[in-house]
Amino acid sequence: MGCMFSHLAAKFAFFPPSPPTYHLTKTPDGKLSAVSSASSSSSTFPSAGDPSLDVKVVKTRRGNKVTAFYLRNPNARLTLLYSHGNAADLGQLFDLFVQLKVNLRVNLMGYDYSGYGASTGKPSEYDTYADIEAVYECLQTDYGVGQEDLILYGQSVGSGPTLHLASKLPRLRGVVLHSGILSGLRVLCHVKFKFCCDIYSNVNKIKKVKCPVLVIHGTEDDVVNWLHGNRLWKMAKEPYEPLWIKGGGHCNLEIYPDYIRHLYRFIQDMENTTTKSRLKKIWQEIRRRDESTGCCSSGLCRPSCSCPKPRCPKPSCSCGCSCSECGCFKCSCPSLKGCFSCCKKPSCFSSCCCPKFKCSSCFGKPKCPKCSCWKCLKCPKTECCRSSCCCPGCFSWLCCCGGGRRKDGERRGTGTTTTVAKSEG
Repeated sequence: MGCMFSHLAAKFAFFPPSPPTYHLTKTPDGKLSAVSSASSSSSTFPSAGDPSLDVKVVKTRRGNKVTAFYLRNPNARLTLLYSHGNAADLGQLFDLFVQLKVNLRVNLMGYDYSGYGASTGKPSEYDTYADIEAVYECLQTDYGVGQEDLILYGQSVGSGPTLHLASKLPRLRGVVLHSGILSGLRVLCHVKFKFCCDIYSNVNKIKKVKCPVLVIHGTEDDVVNWLHGNRLWKMAKEPYEPLWIKGGGHCNLEIYPDYIRHLYRFIQDMENTTTKSRLKKIWQEIRRRDESTGCCSSGLCRPSCSCPKPRCPKPSCSCGCSCSECGCFKCSCPSLKGCFSCCKKPSCFSSCCCPKFKCSSCFGKPKCPKCSCWKCLKCPKTECCRSSCCCPGCFSWLCCCGGGRRKDGERRGTGTTTTVAKSEG
């Protein structure tokens, strides 16, 4: 039943140009070249043997052969893998590819889905997934393009295979969604649930993409509502500044000056992005979110926590001080000194072991049976374990609980090493 619905949905989702606007021929040396169809007004392809264009035929895991164009730019650092919309083929898009290659200074790989242009087979959701996987493998094997140097570009229906591949590549450089869709069924009606007849569930796959995502959408798009792009942008893990083209429709965004300007800025930012800078940016974003939600209240702050005033996580703690000022019980920032010197005696938990916040058990009434001073640090009694007190700078708690004694014959200031015996309970 699900297969029947998927096949039915494919009939409404894919509209390959008929007849195709180009066809393939072989040169005398055996290389493939593209030729415009006589009945079409599509692009004029470069002459056979032009080094700026490679024509490829790639076999997919589903048995189809898809046609791909690789446009080479000698000054490029990144490669753009372009997945087009549902009513176009490579013959209609070639001029656009040339402009993008030159203006963005990238290498560009465009391909036709199964059943489009000179590609064999029939178009379907899962065939487009197999198509983009095969083209990506071709980029790896024939041109040495790794995911770190790749930007995926998906227009309209092309956002489906784009996000499918992006969700599988954790080190991808970036993603561009041009008039992208949440899902096929959501284009026709506003639904919040997944149905068996739905295709291209981008609303779920966008959450798995781990690279910057640029969303471009026209505010007057009457085919795919602007709300699709807005929601995709909000759901992205690492959203880039979106481009909402005022008055833009579904198929004319390329004519607006902001389109190429914003896209160029995105490409430049991706070129300048390194793994180290990306990680730094992610940590900064996490810290900003933590500060806005009060991360220290959970008591699980990282050692590098940048919260301005970490708080003692114990609800009854009323000290209200920062870690740098006193060592609160189980302080949320364990890397700071004094945080592990807190008194562990159960009756002492009501406050902090800080001189200016007197604990009724530690400072007001010292529990060390041999200590008569207010601060155990200045205890004159040799029997008092000076290394085991709750005062700041004294790194234990046995004094507060009445346990621990110095070994006989060992006194402070005699030049001998002080040895502390652990408490027996």
